Amino acid sequence: MLCISFKGLSKYLLVGVVVLNCSQRGAGNISEQNEEVSENSDVEIAEEDVVEQTDEEQFFYRDAMREFVLQISEHAKKVNPKFAIIPQNGMELVTLDGTPKGALMTNYLNAIDGNGQESLLYGEPIDNSRTSTDRTNYLTGFLTISQSNGNTILITDYCRTESKVNDALESNQNNGFIPFAADERNLTTIPSYPQEPFEVNTSDVLKLADARNHMLLLNYSEFETKDSFLNSLSQTNYDILIIDAFYNDGTQFTVDDVNRLKTKQNGGKRLLISYMSIGEAEDYRYYWDLNWEFEPPVWLGEENPRWKGNYKVLYWNKDWQSLIISNDDSYLNRILEAGFDGVYMDIIDGFDYFENID
Repeated sequence: MLCISFKGLSKYLLVGVVVLNCSQRGAGNISEQNEEVSENSDVEIAEEDVVEQTDEEQFFYRDAMREFVLQISEHAKKVNPKFAIIPQNGMELVTLDGTPKGALMTNYLNAIDGNGQESLLYGEPIDNSRTSTDRTNYLTGFLTISQSNGNTILITDYCRTESKVNDALESNQNNGFIPFAADERNLTTIPSYPQEPFEVNTSDVLKLADARNHMLLLNYSEFETKDSFLNSLSQTNYDILIIDAFYNDGTQFTVDDVNRLKTKQNGGKRLLISYMSIGEAEDYRYYWDLNWEFEPPVWLGEENPRWKGNYKVLYWNKDWQSLIISNDDSYLNRILEAGFDGVYMDIIDGFDYFENID
């Protein structure tokens, strides 16, 4: 795969050459600041051009991701004001300086309806392991900020030992978070324990705050057919289902499919949320162009070594953002047209990659 590689470029090169102008922060429309970089040219940077970052440059990658989320929220809520916007991870975005005591980014907090967080209690560094107390406390500081600003917190812990599952579910509930314990990282199965979702809720769930539990299931390899997948999920009582909008063969779930999953087995209504990665491009998506192997777009970067087929992107690039948000066949528009109740956005923490690039 031929693609623009960011590896080896300094953060100064990315800020100074790729980004060009980041003088507008927070309220500015970063997506309009499109970069012009030729993928066929070698860029050299003189030693005297490597300067210490200004405050504006230091915060660019976080500002750019916040701005991206704001645009997604604005577009979606024009179509459906009740559409839920849920970033996963990247909790540092709730404050200006990325610390729990920093100034609140109120525009961002007001534009979202919830936050998803993985491995708050279990799953870091590996599945079924206890996340360190320091890490848990660090994340909880940000989660509490978001929660106190009216956002619903969805936690996905990765554990399978019954005692750990019980601890994860009960502890998160005690914090006012909506819990889920996934038995494996690839999210291929409906967990066998507990047999029923934590705190079964017979009431209708019409908004995130009504939920008492949720399930995240993104890989359908264990289901022989789309119909078997739909049947299996229809027979659960989870208040929120977070799924991929596309089946294994690349076909998108229809409005009828989506509506079928919006009723729990006990008859109560639930929310159906679609997964959407905004910080990486995926070569198994409908938007992927095979010609990118030879002529990649300027925003396409190197493959994520941990997830085959996923590629880093310059997420502030207006062409990437158009593909996600605003063109006629955009990812977000497809999700809206299918009738999903919200979007669960992944790789929100993509700013980490650029801030720490060699």
